[in-house]
Amino acid sequence: MRLLRLEDDGEFSLVRLFGKNIPSYAILSHTWGASHEEVTFKDIVKGTGKSKAGYAKIRFCGKQAAKDGLQYFWV
Repeated sequence: MRLLRLEDDGEFSLVRLFGKNIPSYAILSHTWGASHEEVTFKDIVKGTGKSKAGYAKIRFCGKQAAKDGLQYFWV
């Protein structure tokens, strides 16, 4: 399973988790804008997409997950 994790610097990283001990995580549906402004999985893997409008939603989700006591999230 792949999840995002909010890092101490406010950015997020993609992590792969294996096995049955998957931690609790937040989920956000984020296809609210124009498709060219949404961040894709490919953008995350390549480290691109920070200039897209959808990037702010992903950062918000990570910060909200942390406020809710969750280390991981998925968008």
